[in-house]
Amino acid sequence: MSSMVTALLRELSGNAERPAIGPELAAELLAMRSRVFGFLAFDDDRPVGLIMVTEATALFASGIYGIITELYVVPELRSSGVAKLLVGAAAELGERQGWKRLEVGAPRQPTWSRSLAFYINFGFAEIGPRLHLSLT
Repeated sequence: MSSMVTALLRELSGNAERPAIGPELAAELLAMRSRVFGFLAFDDDRPVGLIMVTEATALFASGIYGIITELYVVPELRSSGVAKLLVGAAAELGERQGWKRLEVGAPRQPTWSRSLAFYINFGFAEIGPRLHLSLT
C-alpha cells in the first residue's frame, strides 16, 4: 500500500525523487480506525489501486464528512473502472458513517485535467482550489 502512495506522489511531482513512504506509517494511520479508512483493489492477487479517506468535521459541511487523501491506480489499468469502484466504496463508507459529503483536492490543472474530469463525471462539484501550509 505504501509503495502505491509513493508512486502517486512521485507521479504528481513530475517523477521527482521522493523518499519512500514506509509501511509503518501506513499501518499507523490505518490504526486510527475511527477516522482513517483505506480500500485496496486487486487484480488476481496483485494490488492495483488504493484509496485513502479521512473523516473530518466542519461547520461549512454541516458536521462530519470525508476527504479523499489518496487515490491511485497502476498506470496500465487506468480508465478500466478501478478508480470508479474505489470512489464508490468510499462513498458507501461515507453513507454508513453518516457523512454529509465527500471531498477531494484535485491536482494541479491543466496537467491533471483527466483527474478533474474523472471526479466531475463521478458527480463531484468544483468548489475551488485547496492550499496547504506546512507545519514541519
